[in-house]
Amino acid sequence: MSMGILYLMPVPLAENAEGKSYTLFHRELINQIDEYIVENEKTARRFLKQAGLKIPQNDLKIHDYGKHKRDKIDYNRIFKSITEGKDLGLMSEAGCPGVADPGADIVSEAHKRGIKVVPLVGPSSILLALMASGFNGQKFAFHGYLPIDKSERTKKIKDLELQSQKEQQTQLFIETPFRNNSLFDDLIKNCKPKTRICVACNLTASEEWVLTLSVSEWKNQKTDLHKKPTIFLMYVQN
Repeated sequence: MSMGILYLMPVPLAENAEGKSYTLFHRELINQIDEYIVENEKTARRFLKQAGLKIPQNDLKIHDYGKHKRDKIDYNRIFKSITEGKDLGLMSEAGCPGVADPGADIVSEAHKRGIKVVPLVGPSSILLALMASGFNGQKFAFHGYLPIDKSERTKKIKDLELQSQKEQQTQLFIETPFRNNSLFDDLIKNCKPKTRICVACNLTASEEWVLTLSVSEWKNQKTDLHKKPTIFLMYVQN
């Protein structure tokens, strides 16, 4: 018997953004799969319902790999059905599984077991922000979260700025939403006036906005990013 497939299924980044987030193939697929590995069960079930799930929710088998369950994952258990020929879906809490997401561990284990992995088209805040920034899309790096400590973060910002200038590389990073304003202030305070900063906020949501300005121009803007999902990008153009 051949093994099933592990499908990597992106989840919408924002509420009421389902129409921007999946294709007709997703709808066909979710009505063929009744077993999922998910980071957030509530989010996953809501997405499946909005995407047109016809299988009764009670008939779904959900494996939780949330942050409190990650260290106790029994891979033999969650991959049992797939070794018996059934397909399995993997979902992040938002966006693409495995991209700035702990689902990468699930995918890695699947490869070790010889399981076929199929990524599906869907929203990635990192790529959407890069597309909309106007920065170098041929050479870029995503750094995740910058240090929380002020002095360490200042050093990291200056290092990234120097690297961007030297290599003509776009730098991308994120912050916990309630610390966005603090990070933004540090960027404006520590970067050179001509360094360009892009702020991509609430991507795919109705209140989405993306703005690219030089640091000197940002100083004239009133910007409040508190508790708003945001991607920050930096680019120094020679």
